[in-house]
Amino acid sequence: MPTGLPLTDVRVVDLADGKAEMCGRFLADLGADVIRVEPPGGAPTRKRAPLHGGVSLYFATHNAGKRGVTLALDDPRLLDLAAGADILIETERPGTLDVPALLDRNPALVVVSITDFGQTGPYRDWAGTDGVHLALAGVLSRSGIPGRAPVLPPGPLAQESAAVQAAWAALVAYYNRLGTGVGDHVDCSVYEMTAQVIDPGFGIGGSATGGVPATALPRGRPAAGNLYPIFPCADGYVRICVLARRQWRGMFGWLGEPAEFADPKYDNLAARFGASERLHVLIGDLFRNQAREELIAQGQERGVPIAALLDPGEVLASPHFLARGGFVDMVVAPGLAGRLPSGYVEVNGVRAGPRRPAPEVGEHNAEVFAETRPAPPAKRPAPPKQRPLAGLRVLDLGVIVVGAELGRLLADQGAEVIKVESRAYPDGSRQSLTGETISVSFTWGHRNKLSAGINLRSPEGLELFKRLAAESDVVLSNFKPGTLESLGIGYDVLSALNPRIVMADSSALGSTGPWSRRMGYGPLVRASTGLTMLWRDHGVEAGFCDAITIYPDHVAARVGAVGVLAALIERRRTGKGGTVSVAQAETILTQFSTNFLHESLAPGSFTDPGDLFQGIFPCAGDDEWIVVAAETDEQRRRLREVVGSQDIAAWTAARPPRECMAVLQAAGVPAGMMQRVIEYLDDPQLSARGFLREMRQPYIGHVVRTENGPAGFRGVADPELRPAPLAGEHTRAVAARLLGLAEPEIEALIEAGVLEGADHD
Repeated sequence: MPTGLPLTDVRVVDLADGKAEMCGRFLADLGADVIRVEPPGGAPTRKRAPLHGGVSLYFATHNAGKRGVTLALDDPRLLDLAAGADILIETERPGTLDVPALLDRNPALVVVSITDFGQTGPYRDWAGTDGVHLALAGVLSRSGIPGRAPVLPPGPLAQESAAVQAAWAALVAYYNRLGTGVGDHVDCSVYEMTAQVIDPGFGIGGSATGGVPATALPRGRPAAGNLYPIFPCADGYVRICVLARRQWRGMFGWLGEPAEFADPKYDNLAARFGASERLHVLIGDLFRNQAREELIAQGQERGVPIAALLDPGEVLASPHFLARGGFVDMVVAPGLAGRLPSGYVEVNGVRAGPRRPAPEVGEHNAEVFAETRPAPPAKRPAPPKQRPLAGLRVLDLGVIVVGAELGRLLADQGAEVIKVESRAYPDGSRQSLTGETISVSFTWGHRNKLSAGINLRSPEGLELFKRLAAESDVVLSNFKPGTLESLGIGYDVLSALNPRIVMADSSALGSTGPWSRRMGYGPLVRASTGLTMLWRDHGVEAGFCDAITIYPDHVAARVGAVGVLAALIERRRTGKGGTVSVAQAETILTQFSTNFLHESLAPGSFTDPGDLFQGIFPCAGDDEWIVVAAETDEQRRRLREVVGSQDIAAWTAARPPRECMAVLQAAGVPAGMMQRVIEYLDDPQLSARGFLREMRQPYIGHVVRTENGPAGFRGVADPELRPAPLAGEHTRAVAARLLGLAEPEIEALIEAGVLEGADHD
């Protein structure tokens, strides 16, 4: 297996300040030489709260692993730096940085512009904050207790999730450049990235949604608490996820097999949901006087998915995350040491995380400016737009959301992605509460893929899979840790057949550590990482608000995609593949790096009381709201000018939300209406930027609106929109074209249950 980090030959000039700054940190974690450029005197985010001993913990976490220099934007040496770089990240207001001059000096440079609303469109010059983006992107409308005001999720979810997608877009453009020799200008909108990554309205949903899309949700906050119920116990709270029949049977036995629930109809999730009021009383009585660890032990023994709701301090001291190296104790600034999450991903068995503290102001000026780099290449004619992963083959064993998304991201960029599946172990995302052949939700998660039905529980099926792997580039999976190894198709086996293979796995809590074999569902991951305890309506007893979200599945998929593409970039240099491993729990931890570092230095600080400079205010209409975020003295002055002597809530309540937003943004005050997913269709910014496209899906009797690509590119084509496959739809074609099997052989293998064709064959 290769050693080291995959991006060691990549140089990044990082001008990002205060917006998706973790993008450059993620690339640095993966081995890139990231040079943080600050103005003389230091970046504004060096003063960003929280501070500890005068040190910005935000700056410390988001710039760890980078080198640092000081330069004004108009300093000619900036062009010199760009001339020797592969990627440049910037977050200035649109039009501020002279991007044409950068690309003229280095035609192979990939410039990644991360702005609130993108380089074009009617909102181009608007200002955003995390709350503003969460409101506009449809997240706020689904967060909270039914019948009450919406609740902003805790922490910096929008900016941190956008940073991951920006890293993905950056590497897509860079991989394209490796093939064409021509750079790019990548237009990343935090608004659009938030709408695609946290709880996408036009993205695949969890299996418990039964294929029902977010566009069909009720107008108010969804009543989802019964899906993944939370119960008080002797020393806190626990959450259970009883979805499958075998899990219910374990719970039924744990309850003492009560006669009122003995009817086999309760094997069905819908029947249990209908009786949840009574059922939850029984479970509550069982749990009330027992401690969390006792309940978890009993649940694990009975096959009932269960987790304790931990607070951030308990997460920091968790034996599981410490055993895995999910947290690292390190010096983050001179004289200041603390504990912080150790990064998003493991590559080739090595944690890809910060390797040194954030730089002091101008710390590496002499070193960086004395270095010589190869001269940039001559300018080439721009080739037609293309999909940079064309020619790569991916075997996709992924299931549910994170599995679907990772394969879909690669397919969108041109890879031939073959979803390998079996009716004996069906992908839960194929289930539908309404009984349709294929759901819109499944379409969103599996567009552009093929499907091959192969029974991996049979020796013959395993051999066929190995033959496919020998001719493929990537294998994806998100089974319980150890599953592929137990089948005999782990990395050691497949890499012996194909040393160029890249294998990526995703799991709930990681492949090692004392909790690694626990049954992993997103709601349990959120409980185990402290997020559920923080995401609450404090006006209601036990007002937990994270039941409807599927965060962090879509983010974790993009973390995996970044890791896979980094490994493919390294393979171009070395000729060897490797492994990428993502834990959904550590995706959450890393997104809250600043908060956990602060908690380690000042216990009890990670409580998320809300941003003092932003609030949610009612607007005219039924359940209409707006987030107003006046963060600076100047913004607060302008807000007072707009509302006059009125209370802000009184001013907003007299106006429709879109009007409120437009007036405040015109005055320079960040504001975002609480937009529902269905209202994307009327959003002028999304329409102007082609955020949604239309596709045709067999067995769905209407045009399907689906999200476009991750960013705007000059050299990368929009995704092709081929329909999602039926199970086994392409088995015969794959067997003939890639395995060289004749039709009689294929028929015999289907008859024997080794291969599976589509139901309509």
